[in-house]
Amino acid sequence: MLPGVIGTIQATEAVKLLLGIGDPLIGRLLTYDALGMRFREVKLRRDPKCPVCGESPTIRDLSIHRQTSDACATTENGHGEREGALATTAAR
Repeated sequence: MLPGVIGTIQATEAVKLLLGIGDPLIGRLLTYDALGMRFREVKLRRDPKCPVCGESPTIRDLSIHRQTSDACATTENGHGEREGALATTAAR
């Protein structure tokens, strides 16, 4: 049930943005408490000192975060390190 509620909200937001209608959740965070069946909205402000989207951004290249990069890649064991690296570290 929870994925259905959240999915419906996401789809509604996408439709509002595509059609240019309604009041999208830009600058707002919507939280959902499924057990208490409550929604809460928090207004967010852009951080002018943010290194990505602030007034003077210093990070302009996010290519390190692409899936083809090893920066955030996982391995066969589900961790960021290779199997051999874990065994070598454990042996030390």
